[in-house]
Amino acid sequence: MDDAQNVYREEARELLAELETSLLELEENPGDRELIGRIFRAMHTIKGSGAMFGFTDIAAFTHEVETIYDLVREGKMAVSAKLVNLSLAARDQIRAMLEAADSGVPAEATESARIISELTALRQESIPEAAARPAPAVSPPPVAEGGSEAVYRIRFKPKLDLFRSGTNPLLLLAELQEMGECTVIANTERVPNIEAIDPEGCFIFWDVTLTTDRGREAIRDVFIFVEDLCELSIEVAASCEMAEDEAHKKLGEILIERGDLSPETLSVQLKSQKRIGEVLVEQQIVSQDAVDAALAEQRHVKELCGKRQKEAQSASIRVDAIRLDGLVNLVGELVTVQARLSQYSQQSSDPELHTIAEEVERLTGELRDNTMGIRMMPIGGIFSKFRRLVRDLSRDLGKEVAMTTAGEETELDKTVIEKLNDPFVHLIRNSIDHGIEPPEARAAKGKPRQGVVHLSAAHSGDSVLIEIKDDGAGLNREALRRKASERGLLSEGGNISDSELYQMIFAPGFSTAASVTNVSGRGVGMDVVKRGIDALRGSISLTSEPGAGTTIRIRLPLTLAIIESLLVKIGEDGFVLPLGAVEECIELSRNGAANGQARDLIGVRGHLVPYVSLRERFGIVGEPPAIEQIVITSVNGHKVGLVVDQVVGQHQTVIKTLGPLHRQVRGISGATILGDGSVALIVDIGQIIEDASLDSF
Repeated sequence: MDDAQNVYREEARELLAELETSLLELEENPGDRELIGRIFRAMHTIKGSGAMFGFTDIAAFTHEVETIYDLVREGKMAVSAKLVNLSLAARDQIRAMLEAADSGVPAEATESARIISELTALRQESIPEAAARPAPAVSPPPVAEGGSEAVYRIRFKPKLDLFRSGTNPLLLLAELQEMGECTVIANTERVPNIEAIDPEGCFIFWDVTLTTDRGREAIRDVFIFVEDLCELSIEVAASCEMAEDEAHKKLGEILIERGDLSPETLSVQLKSQKRIGEVLVEQQIVSQDAVDAALAEQRHVKELCGKRQKEAQSASIRVDAIRLDGLVNLVGELVTVQARLSQYSQQSSDPELHTIAEEVERLTGELRDNTMGIRMMPIGGIFSKFRRLVRDLSRDLGKEVAMTTAGEETELDKTVIEKLNDPFVHLIRNSIDHGIEPPEARAAKGKPRQGVVHLSAAHSGDSVLIEIKDDGAGLNREALRRKASERGLLSEGGNISDSELYQMIFAPGFSTAASVTNVSGRGVGMDVVKRGIDALRGSISLTSEPGAGTTIRIRLPLTLAIIESLLVKIGEDGFVLPLGAVEECIELSRNGAANGQARDLIGVRGHLVPYVSLRERFGIVGEPPAIEQIVITSVNGHKVGLVVDQVVGQHQTVIKTLGPLHRQVRGISGATILGDGSVALIVDIGQIIEDASLDSF
């Protein structure tokens, strides 16, 4: 039972995240029936599974909320801001109850009682108004245009004089067949005897069953020029939403819905031991064509439901994160062993060993890529978490703020995504508190009353570039300079660039807020952001334009486990540089550096590029070679060279974390094991540049 309860906890957390997103979307689109259905199904699943696995308190509480949304589905209650607020509070309470079950400490029962009481009062207010209105006609739930796939029941019954208008009905049917899987049944019950037939009359009509995602209006457009010359009906037989909630309909039920059979006749004929279709045809109650059309519809619905179930079953598989991390560690060890095998084969003259080593290298590379792909997750999952933060924080501060996103499908390592939550919370809080102005102030400046915080992500080489942008007032440069001078970070009259000044925001305790609030002002948040991004081997930068807003750019590695890198050597020591930051390698002559160039600057195609010697930086003894190598790297848009003795070549680096004694060493972010068993250190290029103060060149 413990394993089953753990599975329920994971599924419930996923459903609660989806529920929060759906509720926030419903607040913006209160008439969206699909969203209402999605919210109801999420609550229904949480309730049903909760009761099954022993979470009776969660099941009982969720049942009360589910009942309200059942009334909303039936049109008896309208979606209001108060209902959404209470639903979000209920979602938070369900999560609290779930976490209380994990810890063994009971959740606060008074909060559950308060929410249920307010929901009951809201229902009592709404139902009398709903009862006063005429009940809406029962109809199948609408299918979104160009959205969910559905099975449509179409009856095309032309008038006898259709042919005289020059219309060919077969062309219309062919157009329907192009819209999806289509079954056409010709009904001949109107065809008279040969003596009475009019050769220019259209006596046949057609029953069509069509599975498509084009929508009802697209189907109706096929018959737009013959609507006055036919009887046309287009009904939804089953949609994706209906397929999830309803069992497959029987043949008799379909014939009743089509109007080919009465319920009374069906009850009489069901007493026979034969199949209902055979009985109805034998008794000449319905035609064989009508039975064939109903059977075709039944088959389409079954296929649609089967496709949905197959997609749900094959969409994902739940794997314990510990097992996944263990797999990644094993692949890392395999990569190290493969490097040793490749190095040994190069020193051997055995051609068979060369072949085996190349094959192992190919297979190891594919296994590494597939394993890393398993760890990759779309960043949209973390984006959606912050919609609630933006909504609640803007209301607390009396501001009007909307959040927009782009690039939600961009994938990033699971471990990286998990560690982004705290930095993002502080950045979004600052954007809303310090950046976005109050509605009145924005209106006075000619800006929309509602501010915007935009989150975007995109792949950039072996990294992901994330931007958090607001359209607020921008950074106050003079206030930043004044605060930096007060803290001794900037000398009086010191001249620094805007990018250097903006970086001071990340200093511990730095804040320009006039007072401390429950949102900001202590100078802790941005320091947490910087340390969090540094721990992920990423970089962060700011740009701002007064009156137009601020943009924060974060560059993060795709993964923290295995990276492509450039292996270099200084003396006998190996070092690894992340390949995504490397642009090119050039030679540096000792005489040329002393005589022909300014100190620590080199000309690269007409531009001066500063460089730093890693031999000097790490205190490596020994005489450098006459001709050294400079690895040109690009960090935050600035080119910087790193001087090494020798460039060995590209290398697959399995990242190993440093021990507690060496974890705080500046300029080193980790280590890796080379093919010969020796250890190479991974260079933190950003810290090297920061410590060497290369921005001053």
